Amino acid sequence: MTNQSGPVRSHRVWWDACLPALDACSIVSALAVVRLAFNGQMEDATFQLALVATIIFMVISQITGLHRHPKASTLDREFASIASTWSLTILTLAVLSLATRSGELYARSELFSWFVVVPITIGLCRMSARVIQRGAIRQGVGTRRVAIAGFNKLGQKVAAELQSNGTLGWCVTGFYDDRVINRDQPTETGQATMMTLSGDLESLIRKARAGEIDTVLVTLPMRAETRIRDVLKQLSDSTVSVYIVPDIFVFDLLHSRWTHIGQLSAVSIFENPLDGIDGFAKRLTDVLIASCALLVAAIPMTFIAAAVKLTSTGPVFFRQRRYGLDGREIRVWKFRSMRTCDDGATVKQATKGDSRITPLGAFLRKSSLDELPQLFNVLDGSMSLVGPRPHASAHNEEYRQQIQGYMLRHKVKPGITGLAQVSGCRGETDTLEKMERRVEFDHQYIRGWSLWLDIKILFRTLLVAWRQPEAY
Repeated sequence: MTNQSGPVRSHRVWWDACLPALDACSIVSALAVVRLAFNGQMEDATFQLALVATIIFMVISQITGLHRHPKASTLDREFASIASTWSLTILTLAVLSLATRSGELYARSELFSWFVVVPITIGLCRMSARVIQRGAIRQGVGTRRVAIAGFNKLGQKVAAELQSNGTLGWCVTGFYDDRVINRDQPTETGQATMMTLSGDLESLIRKARAGEIDTVLVTLPMRAETRIRDVLKQLSDSTVSVYIVPDIFVFDLLHSRWTHIGQLSAVSIFENPLDGIDGFAKRLTDVLIASCALLVAAIPMTFIAAAVKLTSTGPVFFRQRRYGLDGREIRVWKFRSMRTCDDGATVKQATKGDSRITPLGAFLRKSSLDELPQLFNVLDGSMSLVGPRPHASAHNEEYRQQIQGYMLRHKVKPGITGLAQVSGCRGETDTLEKMERRVEFDHQYIRGWSLWLDIKILFRTLLVAWRQPEAY
């Protein structure tokens, strides 16, 4: 759950079930059509393959976030998620077919056609379903009349979410409050969600009892406990559905979600998004890619190590203390690119034309080749391929006192590359604003983490690593 859409996303139950069902039908029907087109008949093995593929697709979709986040921000991002989920499904099926020798039942042309047709079919089915759903909502089918108790900024955010979500079908009929003066009123003008006060809480209760409202969202501040209790007590004499949207959602939540502590429900404010299967998927991806990368880079790394040793005095590798997951200290490996190995209470950042950087080191830093040994950090579990870049411990102690939420970037493992780095945040942070911008990107990464986001960052890293003039 994210801080923007958390209050309402849990009510998309029927839509959350509809999309996986459409995906399953697309996989089965696509295989059936391809099989009939090439072979002219259907066998039991066809349905068995379709069933296995569907099960694998559903499991992998939970890892990639396709079904955990049904509200895709753009069509291209959703299709990319569909394509990546289906590609991983095909890869898994290929491994299973090699292990069971069942691939001989199908011609390669059939399998290739199925591989191409499925993501297109899923995408078209999803687009068609959304068009039908939006049309039904415009006709008033499946809509709910929603009143918001609390004319404040939180109420405006809730209204904005309801209006921007065309597939939800919740229509805001008005705001109701009886204490607007000298209080936190909405001041943002020019928004489609800007509405005037429709009445006080008494009028809200009268309309609820008269059946003019289906749902009430209470956005009163948590400090108004007495008023909230009174409103809930009076609304109990009606048939409306009532939900409380706590004003913690106006905070800058890192990765919030509903959770349970024993029999108690709670909302996490600062949380690691990589618990459970997500963490396992990311770790498995790290190990597989890092192992392959080390095999490819073994010979270049050998030549780099020899060059470092021959061109300057000092060790080949430099290990620096940095903060890892949950702020625990780790040792990060790098090829030595400087004549000094600073790792004390004070660490001076590299600057343009820094005399400490060796000629070879300048090239290594510019091309990011000095960071190749961090693949060993990935294998030992202290780092990930993608995540917030770790800073020297001395810099952490400096910036944690100047930037609010700085230490929250350590709620996930640090990475060899990250969203900040592929977004232009490399090089010297000679101003506080530059470091604040890095931290903003790190928080953005943690909030929106998905396996697909990691893959995109890795590809973007390959494209930008060689052409960033600010890196030195």
